[in-house]
Amino acid sequence: MHEIGVREAVQIAGFTFNSQTLVMTWISMVVVLFIGWLATRNLRVVPTSNWQMMMETVIEALHDQVEENMGPRGRGFLSTFIVSLFLFLLVSNWIGLIPTMASPTNDLNTTLGLALLVIVMMHVLGLAVKGMHYVAHFFQPVAPFIIINIVEEIAKPITLSFRLFGNILAGEILIHILLQLLGNGSTIPSVIWLAFSVFVGIVQALVFTMLSTAYIGAAIKTDDGH
Repeated sequence: MHEIGVREAVQIAGFTFNSQTLVMTWISMVVVLFIGWLATRNLRVVPTSNWQMMMETVIEALHDQVEENMGPRGRGFLSTFIVSLFLFLLVSNWIGLIPTMASPTNDLNTTLGLALLVIVMMHVLGLAVKGMHYVAHFFQPVAPFIIINIVEEIAKPITLSFRLFGNILAGEILIHILLQLLGNGSTIPSVIWLAFSVFVGIVQALVFTMLSTAYIGAAIKTDDGH
């Protein structure tokens, strides 16, 4: 089993990359695409496939949350982005529970990258929808509250990334420790913790996705609800 926290670095064009994180990220993306293919290969108006029913349930629930937080502007590519983000996080959180594999989300580089993506989208879309009115809200109310607003914006990507990273890494470390301490003779505690880690993976993917939805929604939703 690969030692948790140990990263094999590779140099590409003068940049340093974590090879395991890159491989696991691509595997997670392939798994998400494969799930999408399974769910859509035999589309029916009335679903007959378990994969289609499962995906429709997830997508409808997330679409409702997106519309509630973002209004009509949440339809289209933003809704697709949120669904894709959730599925990628869910697979990434779970893949590390497979022996010899590791979650891309147990690497702060991955979670911080996703958090920065969300925050950049939030500001770009906020400017596109509200123009200079979006910039003005950072200066309201007047000083010294401007500093508080700036700190709040800086804290968003930090809390998003560290929450996800910390929970996933901690879960994998504890599973690793349990297997080392108990060996193969006692599987019940490991199975119980594994089931709990599956639940934590769902919760953390949902929390990250819902906070991302709320942040982007607050940036693009206007006073008239649009």
